[in-house]
Amino acid sequence: MKIKKVGVIGCGLMGSGIVEVCARAGYEVVVREVSDELLQKGLGRIQQSMSKGVQKGKITQEEMEAAWKRIKGTTSLSDMAACDIAIEAAIENMAIKKSIFAELDGILPPHAILASNTSSLCVTEMASVTRRGDKVLGIHFFNPVPVMPLIEFVRTILTSDETMAIAHEFGASLGKTMVIAKDTPGFIVNRLLVPYLLDAVRIYEEGLASKEDIDTAIKLGLNHPMGPLTLLDFVGLDTTLFIADAMYEEYKDPRYAAPPLLRRMVLAGQLGRKSGKGFYNY
Repeated sequence: MKIKKVGVIGCGLMGSGIVEVCARAGYEVVVREVSDELLQKGLGRIQQSMSKGVQKGKITQEEMEAAWKRIKGTTSLSDMAACDIAIEAAIENMAIKKSIFAELDGILPPHAILASNTSSLCVTEMASVTRRGDKVLGIHFFNPVPVMPLIEFVRTILTSDETMAIAHEFGASLGKTMVIAKDTPGFIVNRLLVPYLLDAVRIYEEGLASKEDIDTAIKLGLNHPMGPLTLLDFVGLDTTLFIADAMYEEYKDPRYAAPPLLRRMVLAGQLGRKSGKGFYNY
Protein backbone atom coordinates (compact mmCIF):
# COMPACT_ATOMS: atom_id res chain seq x y z
CA MET A 1 0.00 0.00 0.00
CA LYS A 2 1.28 3.42 -1.00
CA ILE A 3 0.35 6.43 1.13
CA LYS A 4 -0.95 9.27 -1.03
CA LYS A 5 -3.38 11.15 1.20
CA VAL A 6 -2.81 11.97 4.88
CA GLY A 7 -5.39 12.89 7.49
CA VAL A 8 -4.39 14.81 10.62
CA ILE A 9 -6.79 15.18 13.53
CA GLY A 10 -5.97 18.33 15.46
CA CYS A 11 -4.35 21.52 14.18
CA GLY A 12 -2.72 22.71 17.39
CA LEU A 13 1.01 23.10 17.91
CA MET A 14 1.82 19.48 17.01
CA GLY A 15 -0.94 18.88 14.48
CA SER A 16 -0.12 21.98 12.45
CA GLY A 17 3.53 20.93 12.33
CA ILE A 18 2.60 17.44 11.13
CA VAL A 19 0.37 18.94 8.43
CA GLU A 20 3.20 21.19 7.27
CA VAL A 21 5.85 18.48 6.95
CA CYS A 22 3.43 16.16 5.14
CA ALA A 23 2.31 18.85 2.67
CA ARG A 24 5.89 19.92 2.04
CA ALA A 25 6.78 16.28 1.33
CA GLY A 26 4.19 16.18 -1.46
CA TYR A 27 1.21 14.57 0.29
CA GLU A 28 -2.38 15.73 0.01
CA VAL A 29 -3.40 16.54 3.60
CA VAL A 30 -6.82 16.87 5.25
CA VAL A 31 -6.68 18.44 8.71
CA ARG A 32 -9.65 18.42 11.06
CA GLU A 33 -10.33 20.66 14.05
CA VAL A 34 -13.34 20.75 16.34
CA SER A 35 -14.27 24.34 15.44
CA ASP A 36 -13.66 26.72 12.56
CA GLU A 37 -12.01 29.17 14.95
CA LEU A 38 -9.39 26.61 16.03
CA LEU A 39 -8.98 25.45 12.43
CA GLN A 40 -8.25 28.96 11.14
CA LYS A 41 -5.82 29.54 14.01
CA GLY A 42 -3.99 26.33 13.12
CA LEU A 43 -3.90 27.07 9.39
CA GLY A 44 -2.54 30.53 10.20
CA ARG A 45 0.22 28.89 12.25
CA ILE A 46 1.16 26.72 9.24
CA GLN A 47 1.30 29.76 6.94
CA GLN A 48 3.45 31.64 9.41
CA SER A 49 5.83 28.69 9.84
CA MET A 50 6.27 28.18 6.11
CA SER A 51 6.76 31.92 5.56
CA LYS A 52 9.59 31.83 8.11
CA GLY A 53 11.02 28.88 6.18
CA VAL A 54 11.04 30.98 3.01
CA GLN A 55 12.73 33.87 4.82
CA LYS A 56 15.42 31.54 6.15
CA GLY A 57 15.96 29.90 2.76
CA LYS A 58 14.69 26.50 3.91
CA ILE A 59 12.04 26.38 1.16
CA THR A 60 11.27 28.51 -1.87
CA GLN A 61 8.19 30.68 -2.33
CA GLU A 62 7.02 28.28 -5.05
CA GLU A 63 7.42 25.26 -2.76
CA MET A 64 5.47 27.00 -0.02
CA GLU A 65 2.61 27.86 -2.40
CA ALA A 66 2.53 24.30 -3.76
CA ALA A 67 2.46 22.84 -0.23
CA TRP A 68 -0.33 25.21 0.81
CA LYS A 69 -2.50 24.04 -2.11
CA ARG A 70 -2.22 20.45 -0.85
CA ILE A 71 -3.80 21.32 2.52
CA LYS A 72 -7.55 21.13 3.11
CA GLY A 73 -9.08 22.15 6.43
CA THR A 74 -12.32 20.71 7.81
CA THR A 75 -14.37 20.37 10.99
CA SER A 76 -15.78 16.98 9.97
CA LEU A 77 -14.07 13.62 10.52
CA SER A 78 -16.04 12.23 7.57
CA ASP A 79 -13.68 14.14 5.26
CA MET A 80 -11.01 11.55 6.19
CA ALA A 81 -12.84 8.91 4.12
CA ALA A 82 -10.22 8.86 1.33
CA CYS A 83 -7.10 9.00 3.52
CA ASP A 84 -4.49 6.24 3.48
CA ILE A 85 -3.24 7.18 6.94
CA ALA A 86 -4.82 9.24 9.71
CA ILE A 87 -2.62 10.71 12.44
CA GLU A 88 -4.42 11.71 15.61
CA ALA A 89 -2.85 14.75 17.30
CA ALA A 90 -5.59 15.64 19.81
CA ILE A 91 -4.96 16.51 23.45
CA GLU A 92 -3.44 13.84 25.72
CA ASN A 93 -6.75 12.46 26.96
CA MET A 94 -7.40 8.75 26.51
CA ALA A 95 -11.19 9.03 26.41
CA ILE A 96 -11.02 11.64 23.64
CA LYS A 97 -8.46 9.64 21.67
CA LYS A 98 -10.48 6.42 21.91
CA SER A 99 -13.59 8.25 20.75
CA ILE A 100 -11.69 9.60 17.73
CA PHE A 101 -10.21 6.17 16.94
CA ALA A 102 -13.60 4.45 17.14
CA GLU A 103 -15.19 7.00 14.83
CA LEU A 104 -12.28 6.99 12.37
CA ASP A 105 -12.36 3.19 12.22
CA GLY A 106 -15.80 3.42 10.67
CA ILE A 107 -14.82 6.20 8.25
CA LEU A 108 -11.37 5.25 6.93
CA PRO A 109 -11.05 2.76 4.07
CA PRO A 110 -10.12 -0.80 5.14
CA HIS A 111 -6.49 -0.46 4.02
CA ALA A 112 -5.83 2.76 5.96
CA ILE A 113 -3.40 3.04 8.87
CA LEU A 114 -4.52 4.71 12.08
CA ALA A 115 -1.79 6.38 14.17
CA SER A 116 -1.51 8.46 17.32
CA ASN A 117 0.99 11.22 18.04
CA THR A 118 0.69 10.51 21.76
CA SER A 119 3.80 11.11 23.84
CA SER A 120 2.87 8.78 26.71
CA LEU A 121 -0.52 7.05 26.44
CA CYS A 122 -1.13 3.38 25.68
CA VAL A 123 -1.52 2.87 21.93
CA THR A 124 -2.86 -0.66 22.45
CA GLU A 125 -5.80 0.78 24.40
CA MET A 126 -6.59 3.07 21.47
CA ALA A 127 -6.35 0.12 19.06
CA SER A 128 -8.79 -1.87 21.22
CA VAL A 129 -11.76 0.24 20.07
CA THR A 130 -11.04 -0.46 16.38
CA ARG A 131 -11.36 -3.47 14.10
CA ARG A 132 -7.92 -2.84 12.58
CA GLY A 133 -5.52 -3.41 15.46
CA ASP A 134 -2.88 -4.66 13.02
CA LYS A 135 -2.95 -1.25 11.31
CA VAL A 136 -2.60 0.88 14.47
CA LEU A 137 0.66 2.32 15.81
CA GLY A 138 2.12 5.39 17.49
CA ILE A 139 3.87 7.98 15.34
CA HIS A 140 5.38 10.37 17.89
CA PHE A 141 6.73 13.58 16.35
CA PHE A 142 8.69 16.15 18.34
CA ASN A 143 8.14 19.89 18.71
CA PRO A 144 8.68 21.87 16.53
CA VAL A 145 7.81 19.20 13.97
CA PRO A 146 9.29 20.94 10.88
CA VAL A 147 12.64 21.30 12.69
CA MET A 148 13.04 18.23 14.91
CA PRO A 149 14.44 15.29 12.90
CA LEU A 150 13.08 12.40 14.98
CA ILE A 151 10.02 10.16 14.85
CA GLU A 152 9.37 7.53 17.52
CA PHE A 153 7.34 4.68 16.07
CA VAL A 154 5.43 2.86 18.79
CA ARG A 155 4.65 -0.75 17.94
CA THR A 156 1.94 -2.56 19.85
CA ILE A 157 1.65 -6.35 20.16
CA LEU A 158 -1.03 -6.09 17.43
CA THR A 159 0.83 -3.97 14.86
CA SER A 160 1.73 -5.96 11.73
CA ASP A 161 5.09 -6.07 9.94
CA GLU A 162 3.38 -4.63 6.86
CA THR A 163 2.11 -1.62 8.81
CA MET A 164 5.57 -0.98 10.24
CA ALA A 165 7.14 -1.20 6.75
CA ILE A 166 4.63 1.30 5.32
CA ALA A 167 5.13 3.62 8.29
CA HIS A 168 8.91 3.45 7.87
CA GLU A 169 8.62 4.39 4.19
CA PHE A 170 6.30 7.25 5.14
CA GLY A 171 8.69 8.56 7.81
CA ALA A 172 11.62 8.41 5.40
CA SER A 173 9.64 10.39 2.82
CA LEU A 174 9.26 13.16 5.42
CA GLY A 175 13.04 13.28 5.82
CA LYS A 176 12.90 12.05 9.42
CA THR A 177 15.17 9.72 11.37
CA MET A 178 13.13 6.91 12.92
CA VAL A 179 13.41 4.76 16.03
CA ILE A 180 11.07 1.99 17.17
CA ALA A 181 9.82 1.55 20.73
CA LYS A 182 7.48 -0.92 22.38
CA ASP A 183 4.13 0.34 23.64
CA THR A 184 5.13 1.23 27.20
CA PRO A 185 4.57 4.63 28.87
CA GLY A 186 7.12 7.23 27.82
CA PHE A 187 8.49 5.08 24.98
CA ILE A 188 12.22 5.94 24.64
CA VAL A 189 12.62 9.70 24.85
CA ASN A 190 10.19 10.54 27.64
CA ARG A 191 11.11 7.41 29.61
CA LEU A 192 14.60 8.95 29.93
CA LEU A 193 13.70 12.64 29.81
CA VAL A 194 10.94 12.88 32.40
CA PRO A 195 12.95 11.66 35.45
CA TYR A 196 15.71 14.11 34.48
CA LEU A 197 13.26 17.03 34.30
CA LEU A 198 11.58 16.04 37.58
CA ASP A 199 14.97 15.82 39.31
CA ALA A 200 15.78 19.35 38.10
CA VAL A 201 12.54 20.61 39.70
CA ARG A 202 13.40 18.77 42.93
CA ILE A 203 16.87 20.36 43.05
CA TYR A 204 15.30 23.81 42.61
CA GLU A 205 12.45 23.05 45.03
CA GLU A 206 14.91 21.95 47.72
CA GLY A 207 16.97 25.14 47.30
CA LEU A 208 20.14 23.33 46.26
CA ALA A 209 20.79 25.80 43.44
CA SER A 210 19.16 28.71 41.62
CA LYS A 211 17.19 28.03 38.46
CA GLU A 212 19.77 29.96 36.44
CA ASP A 213 22.65 27.92 37.84
CA ILE A 214 20.82 24.62 37.27
CA ASP A 215 20.25 25.52 33.63
CA THR A 216 23.76 26.89 33.12
CA ALA A 217 25.33 23.79 34.68
CA ILE A 218 23.53 21.46 32.31
CA LYS A 219 24.03 23.65 29.23
CA LEU A 220 27.76 24.06 29.72
CA GLY A 221 28.53 20.88 31.66
CA LEU A 222 26.66 18.49 29.35
CA ASN A 223 26.57 20.63 26.19
CA HIS A 224 22.77 20.67 26.05
CA PRO A 225 21.11 23.38 23.93
CA MET A 226 18.97 24.46 26.90
CA GLY A 227 18.79 23.71 30.60
CA PRO A 228 16.04 21.51 32.11
CA LEU A 229 13.95 24.31 33.59
CA THR A 230 14.04 26.27 30.33
CA LEU A 231 13.09 23.06 28.54
CA LEU A 232 10.19 22.51 30.93
CA ASP A 233 8.89 25.98 30.09
CA PHE A 234 9.24 25.20 26.38
CA VAL A 235 7.49 21.81 26.55
CA GLY A 236 4.81 23.03 28.96
CA LEU A 237 4.66 22.24 32.67
CA ASP A 238 1.14 20.83 32.27
CA THR A 239 2.27 18.51 29.47
CA THR A 240 5.19 17.27 31.55
CA LEU A 241 2.96 16.74 34.59
CA PHE A 242 0.48 14.76 32.53
CA ILE A 243 3.21 12.49 31.13
CA ALA A 244 4.79 12.03 34.57
CA ASP A 245 1.44 11.10 36.13
CA ALA A 246 0.72 8.59 33.35
CA MET A 247 4.13 6.99 33.80
CA TYR A 248 3.80 6.87 37.59
CA GLU A 249 0.36 5.28 37.26
CA GLU A 250 1.86 2.52 35.12
CA TYR A 251 5.17 1.88 36.90
CA LYS A 252 4.56 3.12 40.48
CA ASP A 253 8.22 4.16 40.42
CA PRO A 254 9.10 7.23 42.56
CA ARG A 255 11.33 8.50 39.73
CA TYR A 256 8.12 9.45 37.90
CA ALA A 257 6.35 11.02 40.91
CA ALA A 258 5.79 14.72 40.21
CA PRO A 259 7.36 17.12 42.74
CA PRO A 260 4.78 19.20 44.66
CA LEU A 261 6.17 22.43 43.15
CA LEU A 262 5.46 21.25 39.59
CA ARG A 263 1.87 20.35 40.45
CA ARG A 264 1.27 23.67 42.23
CA MET A 265 2.71 25.69 39.34
CA VAL A 266 0.32 23.93 36.97
CA LEU A 267 -2.62 24.56 39.32
CA ALA A 268 -1.61 28.25 39.40
CA GLY A 269 -1.64 28.41 35.59
CA GLN A 270 2.13 28.86 35.37
CA LEU A 271 2.58 26.55 32.40
CA GLY A 272 5.70 28.01 30.77
CA ARG A 273 6.01 29.88 27.49
CA LYS A 274 2.42 29.29 26.41
CA SER A 275 1.04 31.05 29.51
CA GLY A 276 3.75 33.73 29.68
CA LYS A 277 5.13 32.45 32.97
CA GLY A 278 6.74 29.25 34.21
CA PHE A 279 10.13 29.00 35.84
CA TYR A 280 10.90 32.15 33.87
CA ASN A 281 8.79 35.07 32.61
CA TYR A 282 8.08 35.46 28.88
